[in-house]
Amino acid sequence: MNIQQLEYIVALDKHRHFLRAAESCGVSQPTLSALVQKLEEELDLTLFDRKSHPICPTDSGRAVIDQARIILYHIAQLREMTRSEKDLASGVVRVGVIPTVAPYVLPRLFKQMQQDSPQVELKAYELRTAVIIEQLRKAELDMAILATPLEQPDFLEIPLYYEKFAAYVSPEEELYKKDEIAACDMPTEHLWVLKEGHCMRNQVFNFCQTKSAYSTSYEAGSIDTLIKIVDENGGYTVIPELHLPLLHDGQQKHVRQLAAPTPVREISLVIRQDYVRERLVNAVADAVKAIIPDEMLDTRLKKFAIRL
Repeated sequence: MNIQQLEYIVALDKHRHFLRAAESCGVSQPTLSALVQKLEEELDLTLFDRKSHPICPTDSGRAVIDQARIILYHIAQLREMTRSEKDLASGVVRVGVIPTVAPYVLPRLFKQMQQDSPQVELKAYELRTAVIIEQLRKAELDMAILATPLEQPDFLEIPLYYEKFAAYVSPEEELYKKDEIAACDMPTEHLWVLKEGHCMRNQVFNFCQTKSAYSTSYEAGSIDTLIKIVDENGGYTVIPELHLPLLHDGQQKHVRQLAAPTPVREISLVIRQDYVRERLVNAVADAVKAIIPDEMLDTRLKKFAIRL
């Protein structure tokens, strides 16, 4: 068993096709096929069901591939530790971002990373929190930008910024007459929210305290959709602070501030506890610092570099 064989089975699991897996590894298909078969013989296990189309891992193969991915992750960590501290941040960094953060961070993050850390190849994925957590555990992602706390002891959470919420209210609502809205005045039966699985949904319900029957027939998947639903159907929704500049002048009139204590969400950079690529963590964090308004940034992030 060698590192190449582990790379090959991980690539084969990703592409589910021998030729595409071989091309991604820079080898010929016969070479990859032979080394995968040799590994199967060594382990006395069939890792892939070659009769299925596309090919897929067997049950025992899935466990081996998941472990191979972790081993390759630690090998990359070891290589990072042996590099000179004088080296610039470089390499591939795979970042998961939740949908309620991605529209405000990702577009400028690509540009900022290219400007400040051109040696880093940023690969970003818009995913829900549960999927991000699973992929971090499997080392399919290097880090994530999402709402915290997660209460996951195997992850390290590095707060990036704190974001307030505001209400977006239809003129047909009684709430529209208020300049400022208290949580106790927010009836849930008129509230449009994100689909199950979005962390912001839970945050919204945490501070909407009026326990009325929830009767909306559709739960949207994006902040833009929520706003359009309110514009067309009435009711109200709750949106993050960074979405406010994206509203046009007519929509700005529908925004109402929330009364103190203003609900706030913490957005953090999350990594595995065993992650050691400190320069890449700081490269991503520094890019976020350049994007987010200064008053929203975590005070420690503004003053100190991240030390792992």
